[in-house]
Amino acid sequence: MSLVTIISMQSHHLQRNHPNMKRMIVARGGKRGKTSGRGGKGQSARAGNKRRPEWRDIIKKLPKLRGRGVNPHKPISARAFPVNLALIEGVYGQNEKVTPATLAEKGVISTLSGRLPMVKILGEGEITKAVIISGCLISDSAKVKIEKAGGSVDGLGSKPVAEKVSKK
Repeated sequence: MSLVTIISMQSHHLQRNHPNMKRMIVARGGKRGKTSGRGGKGQSARAGNKRRPEWRDIIKKLPKLRGRGVNPHKPISARAFPVNLALIEGVYGQNEKVTPATLAEKGVISTLSGRLPMVKILGEGEITKAVIISGCLISDSAKVKIEKAGGSVDGLGSKPVAEKVSKK
């Protein structure tokens, strides 16, 4: 006789392909009995329970962003960076050109994300050196002091002021 083992199939080795469906347990120990996982009574236990989210009501109460908001008189354009004449007197030499680029090179102003800001020369302090102002806004008092010292102003100058129209 050979050493071949004979495996015989017995009835307790048989298995079903599809097991029985789990029965619905409604007794107190079951998973979906009585309130079916909805807690007690009330609005949340009823059908069609769609309560409005609280954050939506909070958002609806916020004011809409229309117009200029709480700052209607704040200018839309970027404000000019102020530079006084006393600072220019200390940093610049005779007959040097004052521009936003040279002001940034000398460390008087800093760039805004790599861009040069608008600069306005103000008349605070005295100036004795003749300098050439270019590409900067300038106040009237600063312009008078620079021209008195022998300097010149070319470029933007001061912003034109809108004249009021008188009613007749």
